[in-house]
Amino acid sequence: MSQQTEASDIKKKILSTGIRVGTQVKTKFMKPFITKASPEGLYMLDLDITLEKIQTAAKFINRLGTDKLIVCSARQYANTPIEKFCEILGSKKLLGRFMPGTLTNPSLPYYIEPKLVLISDPQVDEQAITEATNAGIPVIGIANTDNITSKLDLIIPANNRGRKALATVYWLLVRQILIERGELKEDEPMKYEIDDFETKITEEEIE
Repeated sequence: MSQQTEASDIKKKILSTGIRVGTQVKTKFMKPFITKASPEGLYMLDLDITLEKIQTAAKFINRLGTDKLIVCSARQYANTPIEKFCEILGSKKLLGRFMPGTLTNPSLPYYIEPKLVLISDPQVDEQAITEATNAGIPVIGIANTDNITSKLDLIIPANNRGRKALATVYWLLVRQILIERGELKEDEPMKYEIDDFETKITEEEIE
């Protein structure tokens, strides 16, 4: 299978995950990544740009080393995707509330010095972004149409609210990082599926 067909297969596979479905709000920061609005009035993100940015992010992460990366999110649906990402690539995860001083106060027992921070939502993970910026650590962020991204060094435009969409972004990132490392060929399927990255809902949450 050629790289071309593999790329279009991946696109087909991820289109149904809602990865490019944004919100009814667009900020000036996210305007360049938006293609159009859906009939329901939701702004749609450009999937080609999303895939391109995931490639850039993968190169960046590999250059600094996945072991020097921390992945944070206070968003519940990002928990499983991040756990899977960190398990496969050996990065450190910080889930739930970001403890103040984690990146800026060396006297704290949980202080860490990563080379790079990856966040799932600029709004929810604001504390992590502020501290990384103050500590001079670059930040990669998954951002939706309504996010303010002025403090991000690299934006991955994607739906960062949906369970499946978040799973897809992290799945694509892992896949691309493995390809960049030469551990996976472009046309080779990864042994994990998007489903493996998805946060499962419990029965109570459905009701």
